Amino acid sequence: MAGFYTCGPNEALIVSGCCHAKPKMVVGGRLLVFPCVQKIGRLPLNVITTKIVTKQVYTALGVPINVTGTAQIKIHSKEKKSLMSAAELFMNRTAMQINKICSETLEGHQRAIMGTMTVEDIYKNRAAFSEQVLQVASTDLMSMGIRVISYTINEVTDEEGYLKALGKPRTAEVKRDADIGNAEAKRDAGIEEARANQRNMEAVYANKITTAQAQRDYLLKKAIYDEETFTKKAVSELAYELQSAKTQQRIKEETMQIKVVERQKQIAIQEQEITRKQRELDAQVIKPAEAEAYKIEMLAEAERNKRVIEAEARAEAIRLKAEAQAFAIEAKAKAEAEQMAKKADAWNEYKDAAMVDMILQQLPKIAAEVAAPLQNVNKITLVAGPNGEVGAAKLTGEVLEIVRRLPKVIEEITGVDMSKAMKISTRA
Repeated sequence: MAGFYTCGPNEALIVSGCCHAKPKMVVGGRLLVFPCVQKIGRLPLNVITTKIVTKQVYTALGVPINVTGTAQIKIHSKEKKSLMSAAELFMNRTAMQINKICSETLEGHQRAIMGTMTVEDIYKNRAAFSEQVLQVASTDLMSMGIRVISYTINEVTDEEGYLKALGKPRTAEVKRDADIGNAEAKRDAGIEEARANQRNMEAVYANKITTAQAQRDYLLKKAIYDEETFTKKAVSELAYELQSAKTQQRIKEETMQIKVVERQKQIAIQEQEITRKQRELDAQVIKPAEAEAYKIEMLAEAERNKRVIEAEARAEAIRLKAEAQAFAIEAKAKAEAEQMAKKADAWNEYKDAAMVDMILQQLPKIAAEVAAPLQNVNKITLVAGPNGEVGAAKLTGEVLEIVRRLPKVIEEITGVDMSKAMKISTRA
């Protein structure tokens, strides 16, 4: 089924077959492919790092050495011819497979160059060796569409100790020169150290002298400056204190003014509050109190009028009652006077008989008064002689005896003999 195939910038897409006399190649793009009549392939364009290890290769003087190098290679996609050659050789191969082929090619060229050079040349002139290997290998690899970006030697070793022995004379020479140089350096260092110490002491003493002079100059100038400074400071402090006093005075004046204004405002507020409270007092206390006082006054007036009327009514009633009583007394007095007059006439006419009649009328009361003490007695014990009465008859006889003696008593008091008077009255 036809469709578009794409590849990234690190990849090349190759299409061959129907409609293409030559393979169609595109880097980082897309192509319309008909799989039934066309074939599609891919080439990796990433940089490939290959390690080239050549062991036991005999150099120009027959010394076997080992060389390890590193090369950076990639498919050359900038030229269409190189890309076509790479497509013919490496299409659909992996980067590992390409690395193996190129590594073997580079190793062969590295081995060939090693056989034409001495150990000293390879060891000392690694750049020249690398350049020769790069030139020779680039030609062959470019024919396969591969470009060698860089080539470097990592390590040169041998198993016979040749390189170690090659370095011993130079090492001894270097050590000797190093020891001589070290001794000379120590000598020169000692001399220079003594000279330096001398110069240092001279510099120290000179520095001390300069320091003392500078200290003296400093103290003199400091004294002058201190005098000026203290003078100016005292003047400044006095001016500051004066200005501070003035400022404080102004602040106090402003504060007092603020307090006066605040006090005036407070007075105004208090006056307003007094007015408000007076109005509130008038509305809530004085007016109701005046109304209540008026009410009480009216009620008192009404009560006073009521009491006056009641007093007048009572006085009138008393007057009428007094008049009635006076009339009754007068009538009663008249009646009593008339009765007394009649009694007097009767007494004048009857005299002793009237007296007796009056006594007889009072006799029951006298008997009752005589017997009254007996009502308060709870128990009475009567003792009689051998010839006397006993019991209630004795008690009754005692009372009657008292009553019987009354005429004698009356006669002694009034001079009226009741027996005679009663006999005269009976005859009449």
